[in-house]
This record gives sequence, C-alpha cells and structure tokens, in this order.
Amino acid sequence: MVEKLAEDAIESGLAERPEWSRNGDSIQRTFAFGDFLGSMDFVSRIAARAEEIQHHPDILIRYSKVTLTLSTHDAGGLSAKDMDFAADCDRLYTA
Repeated sequence: MVEKLAEDAIESGLAERPEWSRNGDSIQRTFAFGDFLGSMDFVSRIAARAEEIQHHPDILIRYSKVTLTLSTHDAGGLSAKDMDFAADCDRLYTA
C-alpha cells in the first residue's frame, strides 16, 4: 500500500515544483502548447510514462492546453508517486 504524504512533505514537494498547485487531495498543472497537435503529442508522452509506472493522471485537453491532475487513490490523497510523476511530467514538457 502507498502511504499518504504528511503536510510538510507536500509543501516541500510543491516548493520544488512551483508550476504545480494543490487542489484538495491532488496537485495540478496546466501546460501550454502552440496548437492542438502539440497538446496531443504531450499527452501521448504522458500516457506512455503513466503506463510504465502504473500511475495515471486525470487529463483535461483544451485545444492548446493540457491540465494534469495527480492524486493517489490508494493512499487517499497525495503520495510520493504524485510528486515523482509531477517531476516526470515537467521533464516531458516541451512547449
């Protein structure tokens, strides 16, 4: 079972990822692209990584913007898996 992060660990993780914000028991970031195809290319890279690590985000696509929401349902909130995957998403982002 995955453990839920303590508040101080969440704050520390978000300090390392300033583009991400907390939304209740999840973290969220919107990524911007030049067009729809750029958004879809990013989503494809995110999907491949999510499958590799078996941790799947909620994905909202709005033409040239993609919003990812991360939470660990098994932990009942945020876990290290979310912070690690947020870092992966940041690395996969190319505007």
